[in-house]
Amino acid sequence: MPFDTIDYVVDGHTATITLNRPDALNALSPHMITELRAAYDEAENDDAVWLLIVTGAGRAFCTGADVKAIPGDGKVINERPYLSTYEQWEAPQEGTPPFRTMTKPVLTAVNGVCCGAGLDWVTTGDIVIASDRASFFDPHVSIGLVAGREVVRLARVLPRTVALRMALMGKHERMSAQRAYELGMVTEVVAHDRLLERAHELAGIVNSNAPLAVRGTRLAILKGLNVPLHEAEMLAESFRERVTRTEDALEGPKAFIEKRAPDWQCR
Repeated sequence: MPFDTIDYVVDGHTATITLNRPDALNALSPHMITELRAAYDEAENDDAVWLLIVTGAGRAFCTGADVKAIPGDGKVINERPYLSTYEQWEAPQEGTPPFRTMTKPVLTAVNGVCCGAGLDWVTTGDIVIASDRASFFDPHVSIGLVAGREVVRLARVLPRTVALRMALMGKHERMSAQRAYELGMVTEVVAHDRLLERAHELAGIVNSNAPLAVRGTRLAILKGLNVPLHEAEMLAESFRERVTRTEDALEGPKAFIEKRAPDWQCR
């Protein structure tokens, strides 16, 4: 499927989505949001894809919603008629991957400036790495808007006081990639020119594991965060039980005994 505002490339078991509006600092337009939705859906439903990488072109990762495309009434930017779809009744997601309903992991590779809605990939990504040129901030209060879901998510990733500081300082203070690493918001800082290479290295490592086991583990962790510990344990065990019924669950021990690399079939 051809796209205008993003690039979508599948290489082996990895799909790479590149936000590609560099002249607009990869700000999210209604059309870009529609294309991202289509790309997420394509990756999730492609059996050959086991993992998604999201990165940006140019000097920014994503600078949030394109203010030139926000209607005067402030309604959620969308190419569909207002309130015509269920997602428009939910908290606006803009570019966020549908992380609550998708099974495949997302690796976010932050290549530059990341702010506003761009932070959603950081707070919902399964693995997040950053270029040493990356920086993070939330500009909402500086342009007269309440910082909504972006900082609510940040407050569950960062210490409360750090999230509040970022939210209340607005555009006047940026967090460096190194500081984001120290606080656990990103898991690795990479030399800028090696960012995408490193992202694919990590993707290759994840994809060397059993894909259904990876998905079950991811779901167990994410779903378990919202329920008490014992219920989370029982939910995780239910995912473990499901995966034991797959061909890959037999292939893993067999390959170990035979001292060879497993041949995962994703079934």
